[in-house]
Amino acid sequence: MSDSSELPELSPPWLPDDWEHPRHVSLPTGHHLRPIRADDTDLDMDAVMSSRARLWSIYGEAWGWPPATMTSEQDRGDLQRHADEIETHESFNFALFDGNETELIGCVYIDPTDKPGADADISWWVRDEYVGSEVEAALNAFVPTWIATGWPLTAPRYVGRDLSWAEWIAIPSE
Repeated sequence: MSDSSELPELSPPWLPDDWEHPRHVSLPTGHHLRPIRADDTDLDMDAVMSSRARLWSIYGEAWGWPPATMTSEQDRGDLQRHADEIETHESFNFALFDGNETELIGCVYIDPTDKPGADADISWWVRDEYVGSEVEAALNAFVPTWIATGWPLTAPRYVGRDLSWAEWIAIPSE
């Protein structure tokens, strides 16, 4: 029998097994967040591609997203992958919608991290026409409070807020 000190160290699960993720979260502006799904492709394509240059300036180096030639089929596949990851609690993509879900306004990403100093990397964006708006201000104020009060995370890191994307990229993976 081997010495127990030779056993690989198991990291604790990212989220408790019995934790239920939110299905609908209201913002004070009348907008709401809900898990994204493949059926959101048309609204997502419009949001992403209308703001693609700015989104690439934020996420391009880190994620290679959104590609300039993204097709509806590729987006649908990505959204289905996100929906599947949400259900298994691997990672989360919440879409920000108007009250009637006729417009996708942005997204909030909540991901486990392989970089030291946090238990989750969180970021979000809004469409270009909402930058500087009351909706963006409400989302900026809402997300950290929502994470602190509604999520079982102990050390969330707000990428693009607490540190720049360049600083985040520079953190070596564990």
